[in-house]
Amino acid sequence: MNFNEIIDACDNYLHNPTENPLTIPKLWSQGRTVYGGLSAALLFHAIKKQVNPEYQVKNINTNFVGPMLTDEPIEIEVQEVRTGKNVSQWLAFGRQAEKTCTLLQACFVRDRESKITINNAPPLTLGAPNKKSFIPQIPKVTPKFLKNFDLAILGGGIPFTGRKTDFYQGWFRHKNTEGKMNDVALVGLLDATPPTVLQMLKWPAPASTINWNLEFIHPLPSLDMQDWVAFDDQSVHAKDGYSAVEMHVWDKQGRLLALSRQTIAVFD
Repeated sequence: MNFNEIIDACDNYLHNPTENPLTIPKLWSQGRTVYGGLSAALLFHAIKKQVNPEYQVKNINTNFVGPMLTDEPIEIEVQEVRTGKNVSQWLAFGRQAEKTCTLLQACFVRDRESKITINNAPPLTLGAPNKKSFIPQIPKVTPKFLKNFDLAILGGGIPFTGRKTDFYQGWFRHKNTEGKMNDVALVGLLDATPPTVLQMLKWPAPASTINWNLEFIHPLPSLDMQDWVAFDDQSVHAKDGYSAVEMHVWDKQGRLLALSRQTIAVFD
């Protein structure tokens, strides 16, 4: 199943959960769990279906509470926290066997008139992606979900190669799927980079995102599912088994699309 097919399956589940159980195939696995970008995208999609379209998403905050397993039924619950004149806040829970696996809070806003306009975003300075820079598919090392993306690393090193660098710069995109890329598909893409600190290790070790905060820069330009998106993923701090990373994301014209921040546990 490609990304769009999984979103369609989610729609069928939301329409009739009893008749259309939702499961994610192993092709989308990240270790023993569902790829985090996909689990976040599913919950975000479920929320969006209930939000007044006059509101646009400003921010989502995802907590990965426990493992969401492939080939096991997923239950999604959506709650409206509060909706005001300009801001609408929502929660979604992803559960398996009555245990919460993923919790997502989303904030939607209406534009308001303001005298303040600031654009201090750094410019896009990366060269074009090329096949020599693609992350290789290494059995039992490269997560299976990466077969659904092209990931070109122009700055930083391949995970588990003992590098001194602690950042990633490059490009990524969906593959095996077509159509327009909306904000749900963007969420599904933006978690595909490896944790920045893994390149510093000399041997494979697991890592797990605990929290992911993602802020969208509106208006989002029109993008196709197979358009390249640029990223600059920088380590901010790492100590005692946890790292903090911040990422800027642009389209190929250099327009800032989103700001991402993650807290990651590393089990080395």
